[in-house]
Amino acid sequence: MTANRLKNMPIDELSEGLSRQYSKQLTQRDVVLFAATSGDVNPVHLDAEYAATTSFGEPIGHGMWTGALVSAAIATTLPGPGSVYRGQSLQFKKPVKLGDTITVTLTVESIRVRVALVTLKCEAHNQDGVLVATGTAEVIAPKEKQALDIKPLPAVTIEGL
Repeated sequence: MTANRLKNMPIDELSEGLSRQYSKQLTQRDVVLFAATSGDVNPVHLDAEYAATTSFGEPIGHGMWTGALVSAAIATTLPGPGSVYRGQSLQFKKPVKLGDTITVTLTVESIRVRVALVTLKCEAHNQDGVLVATGTAEVIAPKEKQALDIKPLPAVTIEGL
């Protein structure tokens, strides 16, 4: 991915063992926006006082925020634009805490060319190399090469942050 363009990898460019990565840091803003859009207002994510009483000792990110990074990695890196995300298995191994940078690694495990179905191994590690999530995704890969401009996202204001 370049700064203003997304490029995909069509099915005929994929091979078993091919890997790509996507990284993002978890911020308080991410946690609040995820809670607002998903409706998951579990206080372990949003209330530091409450979270201090849990086994985590501090607020943690939503597990599915990490799952959303897998989706972002598929959409932007492997196979990229034109992919159809069919399914996901995901196991959460460790909590993701505010300030953690999560790197998702996608690796092609198998390819069914006739139906353009690709199985991807998915691993998410924090900045210390600790595995925080693992699983597999099924994706229908695009058949044609594409390079698309990234459209700017709208500005979002969060009151009280």
